[in-house]
Amino acid sequence: MNLKLTDRRLQWLLFLVPLCAFVWNLGHLPLFDVDEGAFSEATREMFERKDFLSTWLNGAPRFDKPILIYWCQALFVQLFGVNEWAFRLPSAIAAATWAWATALFVWPRGGRNAAIFAACIVSTALGVVFIGRAATADSLLNVLIALALFDSWRHLESGKLAPLLRSYLWIGLGVLTKGPVAILVPLATTFIYCASDRRLGDWLRSISNWRGWLILLAVTVPWYAAAYAIHGQAFIDGFLLKHNVQRFSGSLEGHSGSIFYYVAIVPLLVLPWLSWLIHALFGLKADMADPLRRFLWSWALFVIAFFSLSGTKLPHYALYGCTPLFAIIALNFERIEGGQKIIRLLAAPGVIMLCLIMTMPSLLRDALAHGWIKDAYYVMQIERIKSVNLGVYHHITVLAFLAGLAVSALPRITLWKRSAILGVICMLSVSAGAAPLLGELLQGPVKRAALVARQETAPVVLWNFHAPSFSVYRQAVTPTVQAVPGQIALTRADRLPADVPVDVLFSEGGVRLVRLK
Repeated sequence: MNLKLTDRRLQWLLFLVPLCAFVWNLGHLPLFDVDEGAFSEATREMFERKDFLSTWLNGAPRFDKPILIYWCQALFVQLFGVNEWAFRLPSAIAAATWAWATALFVWPRGGRNAAIFAACIVSTALGVVFIGRAATADSLLNVLIALALFDSWRHLESGKLAPLLRSYLWIGLGVLTKGPVAILVPLATTFIYCASDRRLGDWLRSISNWRGWLILLAVTVPWYAAAYAIHGQAFIDGFLLKHNVQRFSGSLEGHSGSIFYYVAIVPLLVLPWLSWLIHALFGLKADMADPLRRFLWSWALFVIAFFSLSGTKLPHYALYGCTPLFAIIALNFERIEGGQKIIRLLAAPGVIMLCLIMTMPSLLRDALAHGWIKDAYYVMQIERIKSVNLGVYHHITVLAFLAGLAVSALPRITLWKRSAILGVICMLSVSAGAAPLLGELLQGPVKRAALVARQETAPVVLWNFHAPSFSVYRQAVTPTVQAVPGQIALTRADRLPADVPVDVLFSEGGVRLVRLK
């Protein structure tokens, strides 16, 4: 049945698909360490310290990120209490907004169907699904970068002032979310595009608009000034120098990789849309003649090139450049024609992804058997798969795999609709199957150990173990120190000295909660 432009069902579809994709089953798996636990504990400590201007983690200043995501999390914690749902809800809303913003950008440039397709792509791409359901700053930053660059294009396209001023607002909020990267990506993208279009005069006028700078400074300066007033040079050293300059100039916290790191990562982040992306790449040369597509490619290629040169490499950095790829795929949907052969080709990554999720328990067992997992702690955590009840997991993932195969063979359904349905099935398989299983294996014991420790009255510490989610579930600051007799300590089994006398209060996988004698 064809949906008309004015059909309310279409409006509801565009609204509900992204919202359900990120909100559904959001609180049914434990917080992942390190990042989710660290963000969530820092937010919880805001309430404990009654300090909503600076962030602390287990009693020590945390300079990793600016304040906006913590304020967002604090709002929902105030409304819903200290739980996974509240901590993750800002990211879920941001991810849904990310999908809506992409759809609204594509609609007037590619039509109604392209907009629906764009919303489905963003809502089901693997990288977005993971980051949009994580209690971190990245989902919020991604939507703000997307909004800034979408409005930058609207300004370049029309010459109107309103979208330019909005872009300054989004950039300011991005700087309040994660720092200078929120300025860098829009600034560099618009420069590259304007240089290629011989419009550097327009670019200079857009970046020197005094009203825009007034908006940006009004959004950012108050908190940055407050942070400097509270912490002084420690804020400069911790936030600007360590977590921005050093992240680019060197490998921070061991997150390194080759210059081709993101060439391998981007295909994973866009699953199950890899075949569509490959098809779009074949049209890259022709797209350079079209201003909009050249703008989108400039955005994507700059992000990949810049972060490929960075010393610190993390998968989610590439997401800053995936939004334009999603838009290009959506704008290309009518270019692909063909019979069953092309349908099978485009569906292949999604079906393979469903197959891998379905067989993930067996793959993990094989990885253990062949010694491919080197860290002793993770070996002990994943070995628990032998005792986990996988009945529900198998039912969900087998059903998803069969549904994916069926969708790939559906007759009389247009190619983009078929792909969108397959994408939704993949997303459900991840959020209802793979993510809860990994959450139980990796984080379930930490959460249960925290609930045991919460009943104890003796001092509790983290000993040779960085697990900030433990403090969230214990609902108390847990310093990372050398444990002494009389204290209760959370530690890793492989880091518990054999010559130290302890009473074991909790033992599961690689997690030990002990009382030192």
